[in-house]
Amino acid sequence: MKHFKYLAFVLLTAVSLTAAAQTKPAAKFKPPPLSTIMGGYKDSATITVADAERIVGEKIYVADNKKVAYSISSYQFAYRKLGVTEDETTGKVSPTFTLQSSLFKTTPLSPNWIAQLKENVKAGDELWFFDVIAKDAQGRVMYAPDIKFKVK
Repeated sequence: MKHFKYLAFVLLTAVSLTAAAQTKPAAKFKPPPLSTIMGGYKDSATITVADAERIVGEKIYVADNKKVAYSISSYQFAYRKLGVTEDETTGKVSPTFTLQSSLFKTTPLSPNWIAQLKENVKAGDELWFFDVIAKDAQGRVMYAPDIKFKVK
């Protein structure tokens, strides 16, 4: 019984210390509206093959409405390529799409991707930069808008 009183005293003291040690909750961070910019385009657009070949080697920038730049932590890139399939029995050719995608931690794209895109991009293809994760100077992480280019 003597040990029970001692244990109860210790537990009550510990609970009262933790309750007194609570601090004011941190202020919630509201991220500013961000823009993803690439090759002079601030939003998704329809571009020519020449523009597509030009911008695939350029850096992606993320900025807010006050033109404050943010570093890019990572992003994903998808290349939707127009192709054709042939029905072996009828010989009929029909259009189809293939999709190649990868995660990147640096901008611009890797040299292999840039070379492949410059060689193969054609009208009907799509270049899509998505899941763009940006960081501010304090290290806070936020999503930036996707940017999609349709090649005409």
